[in-house]
Amino acid sequence: MTIVKICGITTLDDARMAAEAGADMLGFNFFKRSARYIEPAAARTLCVALRAELGAECPLLVGVFVNDLVSRVSLTMEQVGLNFAQLSGDESFEMLRELRGIAFKAIRPRNTAEALEDTRYYGQFALTDPRIPSILLDAYKAGEYGGTGEQAADAIALEVKAATPRLMLAGGLTPDNVAARIAAVQPWGVDVASGVEGDQPGRKDPAKVKAFIEAAMEVD
Repeated sequence: MTIVKICGITTLDDARMAAEAGADMLGFNFFKRSARYIEPAAARTLCVALRAELGAECPLLVGVFVNDLVSRVSLTMEQVGLNFAQLSGDESFEMLRELRGIAFKAIRPRNTAEALEDTRYYGQFALTDPRIPSILLDAYKAGEYGGTGEQAADAIALEVKAATPRLMLAGGLTPDNVAARIAAVQPWGVDVASGVEGDQPGRKDPAKVKAFIEAAMEVD
């Protein structure tokens, strides 16, 4: 069954709703330039409350970081109480190595050759934990670090999938196209942010979240 991550969570109501809809992971964006940025203190309050409500049924909680220091990532992880970190910037594999055991890399390759190079480069320290992706593939857009609504080409996604054990596919996914994308690529998991929002970035539309998860789960 395809793993589903709902990213860019900013409120407890949205976190609770996504969890109840069947999300396996929730993402919290700590990149200040993001429209979905959440302060670490607010994220901690949210995560503590969510775990208190859901207990063992709580989804995995993932922090999204962009070009941050290892010390800041580690501190935020500890303060907020996150399970894993997603590195979505231009981080080196040395940083991934330092955070080995808690971090995975998101890549935004411009073409197939770059995708394979990035997968090999970061794959040296990909997590072995079966609950988390070994690589997250997002679409390339100059100057942006995800959340653009753009799609990665199927050809790129298929090459990365063949080169890594657990591919999480992101970029331009919506309730209307996620089933077709899963059928075409057969990723380990899918990640969505803007595709399940209304007019306000960071606020999730309950109907879209429910439809997205149902569509993702129905693909054999």
